[in-house]
Amino acid sequence: MHIERHRTERIGWLRAAVLGANDGIVSTASLVVGVAAANAASSEILVAGVAGLVAGAMSMAAGEYVSVSSQADTERADIGRERKELATDDKHEHEELAAIYLQRGLDAELAKQVAQQLMAHDALAAHARDELGISDLSTARPVQAAFASAGTFAVGAAMPMLTVLVTPRAALIPGVIAASILFLALLGGFGAYAGGAPVVRAALRVTFWGALAMGLTAGVGALFGAVV
Repeated sequence: MHIERHRTERIGWLRAAVLGANDGIVSTASLVVGVAAANAASSEILVAGVAGLVAGAMSMAAGEYVSVSSQADTERADIGRERKELATDDKHEHEELAAIYLQRGLDAELAKQVAQQLMAHDALAAHARDELGISDLSTARPVQAAFASAGTFAVGAAMPMLTVLVTPRAALIPGVIAASILFLALLGGFGAYAGGAPVVRAALRVTFWGALAMGLTAGVGALFGAVV
């Protein structure tokens, strides 16, 4: 028997996890590099990095929870309206669903039959999926997104912080940048592998934007350090 394996069910947590880890590496490494470029002492760099880790993780959790909760509220409101329409105008809802299948390529009679059978099975689920685009795979899960983003941000941020602890002050900036680029490449490759996407392209994409962010932050930090 032929079994197809798809990975779209991973989209929700994978997006949040990759986003969190990427932000953790880039923002913390950029913060550390920027402070170091301003000629700060090692202890000051470490304090800045730890503060960035904690603040970033909490910010990611709160931001993901609020944004995904807004999506969930919208989904619930749409489903509520659809439930009301099904209760008050069943005929129109049959026609509406049939029209959707007609646009997708079925002939008029078959589209009508499919709409009738699906609505007889679960009318609300059929309209949620085919009219609103809401399914179990895409349903918003605020708590899952919040924990995934906060946890992966902290893990990502810990990588440049470990580099700070083991790298001499004189080599801190190039050391953090090099290590962070490596971590970003690994993250991009892992995310692509988990999602079944091309690994090299994803690794290069994540690495390029991360390196650009760290380079700009280092430049601003050096400029600020020279001014003050």
